[in-house]
Amino acid sequence: MRKETQKLLLLSVLGLVSVNMAAQQQVKKDTVKNIEEVVVTALGIKRQDKSLGYVAEKVNSEVFENIQNNNWAQGLEGRVAGLKIQTAGAGPLGSSRITLRGEKSFNLDGNYALIVVDGVPLSNSTTGTGTAAYGAGTGGDLPIDLGNGLNSINPDDIESVTVLKGASAAALYGSRAANGALMITTKSGKTKNGRIKVSFNSSLSYDSVLKWPDYQYQYGQGTLAKNTAGQFFYSYGASADGVSTGGTSSAFGPKFDGQYYFQYDPTILGQSKERQLWRPYEDNIKGFWETGVTSSNNVSIENSSEKTSYRASLTYLDNKWMMPNTGFNRFNMAFSFDHKLTNKFKISTRFNYANTKSDNLPATGYNNQSISYFMIFQNPNVDLAWYRPIWKPGLEGIDQIHPFSSFIDNPYLIAYEMLNGVEKKMITGNITGTYDFNKNFSLMVRSGIEMLDEERTTKRPYSSANYLKGFYREQYIKNNEFNNDVLFTFKKDYNKFNVSANAGASVRYNEYVMTDYRAEGLKVAGDYSLNNAISQLVKVPKPNDQQTNSVYGLLSVNYDNLAFIDVTGRNDWSSTLPVQYRSFFYPSVSTSFILSDIFKLSSPRFNYWKLRASWAKVGVSGLPYQLDKYYTPDDFIGSVLTPGTYPNPLLKPEDNTNIEAGMDFSVLKNRLSYNFTLYQNDTENQIITIPTLLESGYSSRIINAGKVRNRGVEMSLNAMPFKTKNFSWNVSANWTLNRNEILTLPDEFAGESSYTISTVAGVLYYNAVVGGSLGDLYGFKLVRNANGDVVYDAQTGLPARPDRVEKVGNAFPKWRAGLQNDFKIKNWQISFSFDGQYGGMAYSQTHHKMSEQGKLENTLMGRENPNGTIVGQGVVLNPDGSYSPNTKAVGLAAYYGDYYRRANVETNTFDTSFIKLRDARIAYSFSKDVIAPLKLTELTLAVFGKNLWMWTKFPMFDPEVASLNDSTITPGAEIGQLPSARTVGFQVNLKF
Repeated sequence: MRKETQKLLLLSVLGLVSVNMAAQQQVKKDTVKNIEEVVVTALGIKRQDKSLGYVAEKVNSEVFENIQNNNWAQGLEGRVAGLKIQTAGAGPLGSSRITLRGEKSFNLDGNYALIVVDGVPLSNSTTGTGTAAYGAGTGGDLPIDLGNGLNSINPDDIESVTVLKGASAAALYGSRAANGALMITTKSGKTKNGRIKVSFNSSLSYDSVLKWPDYQYQYGQGTLAKNTAGQFFYSYGASADGVSTGGTSSAFGPKFDGQYYFQYDPTILGQSKERQLWRPYEDNIKGFWETGVTSSNNVSIENSSEKTSYRASLTYLDNKWMMPNTGFNRFNMAFSFDHKLTNKFKISTRFNYANTKSDNLPATGYNNQSISYFMIFQNPNVDLAWYRPIWKPGLEGIDQIHPFSSFIDNPYLIAYEMLNGVEKKMITGNITGTYDFNKNFSLMVRSGIEMLDEERTTKRPYSSANYLKGFYREQYIKNNEFNNDVLFTFKKDYNKFNVSANAGASVRYNEYVMTDYRAEGLKVAGDYSLNNAISQLVKVPKPNDQQTNSVYGLLSVNYDNLAFIDVTGRNDWSSTLPVQYRSFFYPSVSTSFILSDIFKLSSPRFNYWKLRASWAKVGVSGLPYQLDKYYTPDDFIGSVLTPGTYPNPLLKPEDNTNIEAGMDFSVLKNRLSYNFTLYQNDTENQIITIPTLLESGYSSRIINAGKVRNRGVEMSLNAMPFKTKNFSWNVSANWTLNRNEILTLPDEFAGESSYTISTVAGVLYYNAVVGGSLGDLYGFKLVRNANGDVVYDAQTGLPARPDRVEKVGNAFPKWRAGLQNDFKIKNWQISFSFDGQYGGMAYSQTHHKMSEQGKLENTLMGRENPNGTIVGQGVVLNPDGSYSPNTKAVGLAAYYGDYYRRANVETNTFDTSFIKLRDARIAYSFSKDVIAPLKLTELTLAVFGKNLWMWTKFPMFDPEVASLNDSTITPGAEIGQLPSARTVGFQVNLKF
């Protein structure tokens, strides 16, 4: 017979709101998930999970402590249904694109979830370099992942992250939480018996490249040229063997078969005097990459008493990334303090400081200055060591060694001379005062800040392909956000009814300024200063401030812990909207019923059954300065540019309506729990930019239009199949399906017209059509007949060219899933996590270019043909409209160059389905009797790994691919992606 006790729980809500509730607590529990669990919801209000009419998933600190990630958000991947973390594969900082329940906005940057730290929202702003991922032939520079506000959060300081998925869950946070929110609660002082607790966490990890493309090393540089004897040959520069073939980037040259040719001689920086062995250098790309090393050390001290608690933490992380001479270091300092001045008045504060610094972060994309560009153009017969001196003798700092093309920069010049530096200082924090007038009524006042001070430098040496006379740039970015709010709380029991009401107001003010100085050309090589500029450009800062004033309220009614209902309302006044539409109101209602208690179904086998449902409407204001015509400062001092976008003085807020319903079950003494959710989200009246007639003097204009509907299913399962004194096994799984449909478009795109949301590389189009989905990829495909055969041009022997773009696929998967296992065997802990996705497509610029040049194994077919020709498999159209097999032979280089041409999106787009062993950990915790003589309370040693194994058919580095365009992470496009890492590390945790 089970014994139950009644225990009164007094819960402090960040020291703000006190809630009394009666919670049944079993004297002896055997559970996976405590159904009385408390989670942090909007405005930092703590609630019992069973009282919520929406999904709020909690991830505890162990996830972030055990598997060390440079960016804490990546630790959530695969653990929460409906949550997607995506990076651009652009270097060690790994800036993340965090979305919940799919894409809702035509604006790619309008789909992010809100990040809230200790009740205060982060602006999480990102400033890009102003350049696109595809830039070949345009000069200029490339995007660089310099990090955002998320990168500054220290994983060791996180107590928990609560994921509020829908607009209902985050309604009280307003516009920025329309796509859901991640509520981060940082650690505070929690000790027993007033003792000081000191913790030390140290880790050391090593990175190596997870996956390589299938490079071919059977054939070398060349273009199928033949010598006078009719044989394929190679010659670096004209020689006795024939004309020069060493200036091509293609690898359609002779097979490596023991022959000798005149080749490049690094000792004389020219043609070898004697013929050299024709051989491959199979490490000439992989050998450039090194083993990355990351070390992290954290120490914290905490203490608590009846009236006071505090915690202080210091962390230093040092990263040397896999690309030579790249990486960063980060110093974090955190402090929390809570003190009860009187029985009625208490104060609390949270302070976090982060300093992230790097002398060099890698550029990403398809252009000079990117190591990806070099890897694409590197030929199989070229030794990487030939580039290592960097500079020609006697011309150090003036003229680089790049013997095969002046358009391809030396890889070591890119790594050691083309430097992208940054120092970012960020302060976040809040101070809160709470006064309890009596047991029913309290007042909270809180002020929060986010202050970012960032300095960037860009250095380009002489003789770089895009800056023959060098280049230097300084950027200074300041982004400050202030959030001030007040919250009144009333609570009272009326017999079986428990009523809680919250009413508050807030003011959010954001100020942003960026100053940009450029030295176009350097008078003296190697002197990176603005005073050394041949031509100096100064971009005058443009204002970008905004303010939102808000009032809001929450009414919660609980009947006998059986039925719960929440009603919220919020009204915003946004500075980014015109006066007549500046004020907008949005409500929400949610409810939950504990059916297992209502119908008295509880038993040892069937423990818990909850039904929940919610509805919410959220208004979304636009970006600042879209209402009137503002001139943009030009690069030339004293001049301005006329805006190309026509403003809209009558903008209205977007509308986001969310409906969801679901059930939670728990059986077998709560050792098995299951959650199921259905949801629908409609986003309409979106603020979008559409093209306009050039005769108007503008290229685009801003309007309200369009409606997108998202529908989805989320399921999660938590189980404890075994639990004994010395052994336990916990397993959790989640599965997510999301479908979005475009219901309406602007009138200008009615009928069969498509609205192009974005383009990449000039060939990939993100087109929106009614009935289609966000993320649909459009481009030119192969021409096929009714039987699906590829149609070839009878005259050229090359694939026929289509006359219009078609849908190739969608950037987002059909479904995603995750699986986590945790075992405890006496003092051992073993855990591992899988996740993956099915479906989704991505275009690969790297695959196009390397296939066009014969660098990949998919171009080996036909190489043994005696004349260096190939017949494409397909048909040709006959004059009478019938089809016959293609018989026209064409040169290998011409065939592969056309079949995989950049504009052929079909042949360069691939399925991004994958399964990853996302992380694994084996730890041993020493028993108390062993560590007690050392004055320790805990000592754990562990080995861990991340991205240890992957299955995928995607041919490039990683199927979780996106391109970095300026500051926008664009899924579905691989444009000069950098390799992703496999990580193995060691960790020690001790407390005393």
